[in-house]
Amino acid sequence: MSVDTAKKTYGFQTEVKQLLHLMIHSLYSKKEIFLRELISNASDAEDKLRFAALSDSSLSPREELVIHIDINKEARTLTIRDNGIGMSREEAVEHLGTIAKSGTKEFLQALSETQAKDSKLIGQFGVGFYSAFMVADKVTVRTRRANLPEDQAICWESTGDGEYTIEGIHKAESGTEVILHLKKEEESFLDPWTIKGLVRQYSDHVSFPIMIDNEKANTATALWARPKSEISEAEYQEFYKHISHDFQDPLTWIHYKVEGKLEYTALFYIPQHPGMDLWERERKTGIKLYIQRVFIMDNAEVLPAYLRFVKGVLDSNDLPLNVSREILQSNATLEKIRAATTKKILGLLEKISQDDSKQYATVWSNFGQVLKEGVVEDSNNKADIAKLLRFASTHQDTSLQTVSLADYVSRMQQDQKSIYYIIADSFAAAKNSPHLEIFRKKGIEVLLLSDRVDEWVMSHLQEFEGKFFQSVTKADLALSEEDKANDQEVEAQKKDFQTVLEHMKKVLGEKVKEIKLSSRLTDSPACIVSDNFAMSMHLQRMMAAAGQAVPISAPILELNPKHDLLKHLQNEQDETKFADWTMILFEQALLAEGGQLEDPASFVKRVNRYLI
Repeated sequence: MSVDTAKKTYGFQTEVKQLLHLMIHSLYSKKEIFLRELISNASDAEDKLRFAALSDSSLSPREELVIHIDINKEARTLTIRDNGIGMSREEAVEHLGTIAKSGTKEFLQALSETQAKDSKLIGQFGVGFYSAFMVADKVTVRTRRANLPEDQAICWESTGDGEYTIEGIHKAESGTEVILHLKKEEESFLDPWTIKGLVRQYSDHVSFPIMIDNEKANTATALWARPKSEISEAEYQEFYKHISHDFQDPLTWIHYKVEGKLEYTALFYIPQHPGMDLWERERKTGIKLYIQRVFIMDNAEVLPAYLRFVKGVLDSNDLPLNVSREILQSNATLEKIRAATTKKILGLLEKISQDDSKQYATVWSNFGQVLKEGVVEDSNNKADIAKLLRFASTHQDTSLQTVSLADYVSRMQQDQKSIYYIIADSFAAAKNSPHLEIFRKKGIEVLLLSDRVDEWVMSHLQEFEGKFFQSVTKADLALSEEDKANDQEVEAQKKDFQTVLEHMKKVLGEKVKEIKLSSRLTDSPACIVSDNFAMSMHLQRMMAAAGQAVPISAPILELNPKHDLLKHLQNEQDETKFADWTMILFEQALLAEGGQLEDPASFVKRVNRYLI
C-alpha cells in the first residue's frame, strides 16, 4: 500500500481563523496557560491509549506513559511530547483545522474588542490547542497514531496565518510532539525553572509523570484520590481547568468518597458560566469516568441530561474495566451510582440556594432552563427539582427570576388554595396581561413565565407542597368565596347583555367557542381564555411555530360588563359599526394574549375608521 507523503496545504475553517487572530493578538494577560492546555491534551492522549489497550492488546504501551517537555534555547523551541494515542492524517485535519462544536458562530458573534469579555468567552469555548499561538509564531505537530506503521506519521505545521500544511513523515514512536517556535518576546518560556514552576502551579495533579531535563516535575497522583484535607483550593481550581479546558475558576465543587455496597469517588464542579455546547443534549454530561484509576471515557452518562452542565470525575471500583458506552446504559451498578450522584448534585444546589442567594442567582441565570428539563425527565426527583426553580412574579414585577415556590407559598393569602401562574411569549406580555387585573386588585401573587420551556414544564408540575398550580388563563377561575358571589352577580347581568352576546357570536362565528361576561377584568374590556382541559393558546402557537399539527381549539371571549365599550355596544344600532367594534374587541384581546391576527391589515383599517 502506497503512503501519501506529499506536503499539502489546507485552509483553516473560518471560525478557526478568527480565533487564531484573537490568540495571536494576545487576549490574555496570563499567556502561560498555553502550557496547561497542551499538557492537558497530552494527558488525554495517554489516557485514551491506556483505555484502548484494554480491548486491543497490540496497543499496549511498550514503555511507561510519560509527558516530556524539551527546551532548546538555540532553536528557541519548546516541545511538549507524549507517547499516547496519537493522530492519523484525517484526525489531524479534524482536530487541528476545524471546530466541530455547535454554537461556533454565535460564539464568534459575541466576541468584541474588550479583552476581559473575550477571554471569558474563549474560556467558555474551550479551544486549548490554539492558545499555543499566543507565544509561538509557528507551531509544528509531529504525530503517529498507535495502530499505524512508522511510515504513516504526519507533520502538521502552521504560522497561524489562515493555512496549515500536512505531509507524511517517518516517526519511530507513536504519540504526538507539539513544537512551539517561540516569539522573540516570549523567550522566558525557555527557562527550565520557569517551566517547572508552571507545571507545579497548573498541572501538578496530572496522573502521568511530566519530565523536564530528565527530572519529574509533578506529583503525578490523581487529585480525586487524595484526601480532601491535603488538597488546596488552588489545586481544586486548576484541576477543574484541566478537565474542562475552562479558563475561569469554577463556582463551587463537591468531593466525596462512597464505601460499602458501592465504592466510588466523585469530584463534581459547578461552572461559573454555561459552555457553548450546553444545548447539545446528545453530549450528555461533562463527567470523565475512571475505573480503578484507569480512564474509560469522556462525557459518561453518570448524571441525567438536565445536569449536563456539571463537570468532573467519577472513579468506580465496581464497574468492569472492559465496559463500553452501550453496556453502561444498562449496567445496574451504574444506575445506582447515577441515582446517588444525582441526589448529591441536587443537594449541593439546594445548599447553595439556602446559603448564598447571590451565588445561586448565578447558577439559575446560567443553568435554570436546563434544570427545568428535570421536572419532565426525572419524576423520582421532581420534588427536589421544584425547590430549585426560580420565577419572576407580580410580587416584584421585574423580569429577574428570583422567586422560589417556597417564597410564593409563604406569601399565599389565608384562603388561597392554588399557586397561580401565567405563561406568555415574553415577560412584558405576561406582566401586562389583562388576566392579572383581578389578581393585582386583590393582592394575589402570580408567577410570570415566559421561557420557551415553561409550557412543557408546567404540564408536568401539578403541585408543590400540597398546593396545586392554576393557570390564570383558564376559564374556571374562582379565587375565593367572595369571587363566587361576584360570578353570581355577573351571571345576573347576563340577561341585560344577552342580546349583545348573541349578536357578537354571530359576528365572530367559529372564531370563538363562547362569549361570556367576566368577573376577572377590572380595566380591560375583554380577554381570551381557554377551556380548563383545552390546549392553551400559547401552546397552540408554539406547536404551530414548530411545524406541528395543532388541534383546533377555539377560545372563549370574556367581556367586562362594567366597561364603557361593552355598554357602547349595547346601544349601537349600526350593523357595520357593531361588527367593527366586535372584531376590534376580539382582536385586541387576541393581541394582548400574544396571538397573531389572521388579517392585520383589516384590523388596522377598522381601528383607523374610529380614530378620525
